[in-house]
Amino acid sequence: MSQQIGASGFSAIQADVRSLKVRADEIKTLLEQQRELLRRRGINLPPSAIDRLWSLRSSIDKLSVGLVDTHMRLQQLRRLAETTALINSPQETDQVLNQVMETVIQLTQAERGYIVLKNPDSGELEFKVARGLSAEETAAGGRIVSWSVINLVVESGEPLLTVDAGSDEQFSHSESIAGFNLLSILAAPLKARDEVIGVAYCDNRVMAGLFKENELGLLTSFGQQAAVAIENARLFEDIRAQMALIEEMQVRLSNIFASIGSGVITINDENCIIVCNEAAEEITGTANEAVIGVSLREVLPHVTEGFFKVIDRVRRERSQHIWAERFEHHGRQTYWQVVASPLRGDDEASHGVALVIDDLTERKEQEEQRRLLGTFIPEALLRNIGSISELDTSPAEHTITAMFADVRGFTSFSETLQPEDLMRIVNRYLGAASDAITAQDGIVDQYLGDAITALWNTQLNHQGDHATRALAAACAILSDVRELHDILHVDQQLHFGIGIHTGHSVLGMVGGANRIEFAALGEAPDVGKFLQENAEPGEIIISRETYELVQGQFQAEAIAARKMRPGYEAYATVYRVYPRFPADTGVKRAPN
Repeated sequence: MSQQIGASGFSAIQADVRSLKVRADEIKTLLEQQRELLRRRGINLPPSAIDRLWSLRSSIDKLSVGLVDTHMRLQQLRRLAETTALINSPQETDQVLNQVMETVIQLTQAERGYIVLKNPDSGELEFKVARGLSAEETAAGGRIVSWSVINLVVESGEPLLTVDAGSDEQFSHSESIAGFNLLSILAAPLKARDEVIGVAYCDNRVMAGLFKENELGLLTSFGQQAAVAIENARLFEDIRAQMALIEEMQVRLSNIFASIGSGVITINDENCIIVCNEAAEEITGTANEAVIGVSLREVLPHVTEGFFKVIDRVRRERSQHIWAERFEHHGRQTYWQVVASPLRGDDEASHGVALVIDDLTERKEQEEQRRLLGTFIPEALLRNIGSISELDTSPAEHTITAMFADVRGFTSFSETLQPEDLMRIVNRYLGAASDAITAQDGIVDQYLGDAITALWNTQLNHQGDHATRALAAACAILSDVRELHDILHVDQQLHFGIGIHTGHSVLGMVGGANRIEFAALGEAPDVGKFLQENAEPGEIIISRETYELVQGQFQAEAIAARKMRPGYEAYATVYRVYPRFPADTGVKRAPN
């Protein structure tokens, strides 16, 4: 707005001056026309009248020229003042350079100009921006630069003005000045903190003496402001780049924090939380936003006092400590593995403690379950269980196949041997039976002296062919006993009587706090024992329910139960199986 007012005011003054010039010319013409007529009438004009009029006319011309010159200087000063806004302008370097170049041309009224800057890394001078050049000249870049002028200004740190470069002796050997027919040249250093960072250059190929001391002073002053603006623009760009890098690092760090499965908590010297990752939410039970700045004791009220003593030790000794933290929370034993490390700055001073917490509660519970399951589940079967946490060993009714196998002749046999010999031989028979059961993914339920019980299709070993597996295991037991007889003395040769039944049973954990076992209660094991009592040595007896599941796979005949008990009338008819060796059934045997 001020520029518009100034321009309109200057135009009005110019119009008034032009009007004065016209009036002076009119008066001069009129006096010249009337002078002879007045002389005839005896009237003589003062001899200096026309001379004074000429003097007035000359003064008006000088005033007109002075007004134009003053206006131009005011315009230059205004543009120079406007460049101060560039100093704190958060613009890109290229934008600042373009504005600087535009101002240089306006201040000097040059035909063309360009800016050369030092590369901040290499220190080499580089052609940056130009005005008044053709597309070909701009594409030529550094080839159109008068390096003799540029180098002189850079080395001296002083501005340069030449009114006729072609006849200036100091540039007589410059090919660019001669080749481009340069006449008027003006160049000023761009200084920031007393260091030349570049040169603002302008020239004219048509008019010698275009630039004067006034333009030189203006460009020199402007160069100082422009250099600061350029340095600030570079600094802004560096800050932006650093901020972008920091933001990128923060995003990466956040992603890393989010991907860490362990809870990460950092605390300051007052034990207040300053950083907390997503995994720590499950550990603290509180949203991350709610724990920042809160005391660790408030966030973790259930940990032991020893937890905080170790943290104090880490801070005091400035060394890392790893320990297991065990405490009760909501009636449940909680297990943590904690790694505490001191936070140190460049000055090695303590800035707090970083905690990495792994909640091992579920793992400990699974290990305990695995330990318990390992007491009655074969290791091979245990390895095939996908997740112990998914197992449900709470009491439940299942349809299973139960086996009861008893060593016959054991009572009379035990009377003739020493206890250690007796135990060794019985273990060989029970070991053979256990291996046969394990080979068919059965669960050895119990060892009852000289007897062994096994289960199929429990919640620990789901099987659609459970009856077939039980029969295959029974056949393998008899086959293994035959092989034992080949190496044992005749008076150590014993036999199994085996009973198998498929029926309902309640399965689950039984026992007390100090001892717990997985057991089957109900029809299936009870009937299995009854059928075993009806089996002769080396015989397999199965129920009708089992026979209906395996008929066509094993040959059996119906026989009357040899021993009856009250409540088992439904099993008056049982089935005797003709045993087949594993080679006949395609069943794999477990290695001894």
